[in-house]
Amino acid sequence: MARKGRRKKKHISTKLIVLLILLAVLFIVLCLITPTEQEMMGKSVGQIPGLELPRPVDGEQIVNHTGYTLSYNERYEQPSYVAYELTREEVYGGGKRDDSFRADPDIRTGSATPDDYRNSGYDKGHLAPAADFKWSEEAMADTFFMSNMSPQAGQFNRGIWADLESVVRQMAVENESIYVTTGPVLTDGPYRTIGENRVAVPNYYYKVILDYTNPEIKAIGFVLPNEKGTHSIDYYAVTVDEVEEITGLDFFPALPDDVEALLEGSIDKGQWSFRKYGGTADENRTFIDSPYRKDSKLALLKVIFDTVFYEVKKEVFRTLGVSKQARRFGLI
Repeated sequence: MARKGRRKKKHISTKLIVLLILLAVLFIVLCLITPTEQEMMGKSVGQIPGLELPRPVDGEQIVNHTGYTLSYNERYEQPSYVAYELTREEVYGGGKRDDSFRADPDIRTGSATPDDYRNSGYDKGHLAPAADFKWSEEAMADTFFMSNMSPQAGQFNRGIWADLESVVRQMAVENESIYVTTGPVLTDGPYRTIGENRVAVPNYYYKVILDYTNPEIKAIGFVLPNEKGTHSIDYYAVTVDEVEEITGLDFFPALPDDVEALLEGSIDKGQWSFRKYGGTADENRTFIDSPYRKDSKLALLKVIFDTVFYEVKKEVFRTLGVSKQARRFGLI
């Protein structure tokens, strides 16, 4: 009986050892296929609240609309900036433009009105483009507030500016998510004005773009004259520092200082695509219906699993005292 009992215990011990080995192998495999510490940091870098917002401008009212934020310059009756995040999914939205231009009731001092532009010779130029907000009927409608408009020459608004807006959408598609801040340059007046509210006609417009996702964290700026474009989009590319100097604005102050200085002080045009967005309605619908969208349940479950397992493996290796070795072999 004793011998039989020992064999039974030995059999159980062997099973337990095999089970532990299998669990250890499974754990190592999961460590290898789930995000590393560096990748998890890269996923979270874009989660800084209000990352797209410049430093507040003294005396200006900040207004939040669906999908974007603006800082209203009462003196010139237009925003000093409009800022928003633009994701790949948002670009693929299916909303339709309705051209419901109207005064913005949220501007305490009163915004410009459509009448200010009537017979002026200038377009009501969107700063947050309607086409960037096709993901929501409410967001699309909010882009037609006059607080989001600036007087633009027709050949500029419907030419090079529209091209740049399309390029920005392609940047969002290729980089998954970008932060956009855009507006008129209001530091080189005096300006011609239009309408009863004396809306200033800017000489230049700017955009700054931040891609704060791995593998290539980067930023770029653009400054364009309010006239027919005569060059390709990349010709107008400048550093974010240069845009700050021209506008007097401080972009992306929520970034760590060293990162901000690095990103804003130089540009590498080779990191960016200057191709215009060309997604068709069918392509948009295919992506919207895909089960692999970022906001799908499958993707959400994967994000949750990756996050939980990352914390588990980090704690396991820390307890074992081998965190440094685990990082070296890409396990954490």
